[in-house]
Amino acid sequence: MATFVRRLRDFGAVDRSFWAHWRKYRSEIPKLSPHDVNLILRANEFTKELSGGPVRYFDSNQLASNSPLEDARTEASCLYTSGLLVGVFDGHGGSACAQVSSKRILRYIAASLIAPTELQKHMARDAKSYSFLQCHNDRLEFVPEIRDIYEESFSRFAQDLIATNARTSVEDVMERAVMRLDEDMSREAIEHTSVRTVAVAMSGSVACVAHVDGCHLHVAGTGDCGAVLGSVNDTTGQWTARKLTNEHNAQNVGEVRRILAEHPASERDTVIRVDRLLGQLAPLRALGDFRYKWPRDTLQSVAAPHYGSGAVPPHYHTPPYLTAQPEIKYHRLEPRDKFLVLATDGLWDVLTPLQVVRLVGEHMNGKTFLQPLELPGRDIRLGELSQMLAHRRTGIPKKPTDKNSATHLIRNALGGTDYGIEHSKISHILSLPPDVVRLFRDDITVTVVYFDPEYLQSTLV
Repeated sequence: MATFVRRLRDFGAVDRSFWAHWRKYRSEIPKLSPHDVNLILRANEFTKELSGGPVRYFDSNQLASNSPLEDARTEASCLYTSGLLVGVFDGHGGSACAQVSSKRILRYIAASLIAPTELQKHMARDAKSYSFLQCHNDRLEFVPEIRDIYEESFSRFAQDLIATNARTSVEDVMERAVMRLDEDMSREAIEHTSVRTVAVAMSGSVACVAHVDGCHLHVAGTGDCGAVLGSVNDTTGQWTARKLTNEHNAQNVGEVRRILAEHPASERDTVIRVDRLLGQLAPLRALGDFRYKWPRDTLQSVAAPHYGSGAVPPHYHTPPYLTAQPEIKYHRLEPRDKFLVLATDGLWDVLTPLQVVRLVGEHMNGKTFLQPLELPGRDIRLGELSQMLAHRRTGIPKKPTDKNSATHLIRNALGGTDYGIEHSKISHILSLPPDVVRLFRDDITVTVVYFDPEYLQSTLV
């Protein structure tokens, strides 16, 4: 209900005609069967098994509310280091910035993790930005018009890394990659003004990117996507949830104070209005969104020809008002750390971090019952077999509906109740027409990364 009320506020006052239309929609909404619901929920799920490192596998899924979907996700293994990169991106004002950022940010990070001398050798062989990664679920490619522009920007970035000739920490690498990508998207729109480059610059995206290498976990967060670490207490078996990101929005008092301190006291009542930057933007940090970063004259010359006078926000006196600056958090992984959940706010709007961790933990335990019963490779007594079958029988009710844990979370976000999953609730919300559904839920993107406890145990030796 809180999400619904917030959506109503976002869309402005709702008059009686809305409720008349809503009653009409409700009476006409078709009923979806369990099979139909499963087809919708599982359409975008993805699972990838890995070996020889700290990550055993990851599950991912997306469910659209906007059309087209404004969220993006990305997962890739670094080819010249041993790291795994995963990220979720929540776009606004269109999908362009999220889609572009999700592909490019990992390339910038992967190249930055290589020693400058090694990077120089690769660039001397005319290496492309994508050659530093093995992407696991990449179904999109840039059109030639902008692909060459992006490759030129990447080459400039790589040459700057080589010229610096210094190894830096992963924290610095992730921060520099985010900030440089943001700068490049700005420069590209100004130097190569076109419908596509300006669309990327004027739309925006919040992001959460994680880098796992050995027992080292780094998470970079810009905006209000979230990352939560699920750990289990070895003594009590209880699950604990540790947030590794902060939301950069008006509910974050520190963020509000930071922005107010960056602008004159005369703007105190206009910088943040109705919990939004300049009364318009909910996240207080984001990639893109140069309508809140560029000088007024740049907005008028680059953006106004495409977007009209509305390209310049009201009360726009002392830009920039927005930054892409990420917050980076580090955690040393231990065997008790079982998984990491990255998700856009479509999930966090309806489930708390602890609820999410408990749901994934229950899914882990119940998932064993989705597999066929395996007998040990030795002779067993009839009594032992009877115990195995009894254990199997008592565990069947715990068997989850979905193999993919990201789908399990989305199902619970839509239809979870105190008494379990309510099919009619999911059916109803998945049947809402496009012009209404945005009032009730956002796009949802979830990635769950599972750690290998045996590998993490070996790092303690």
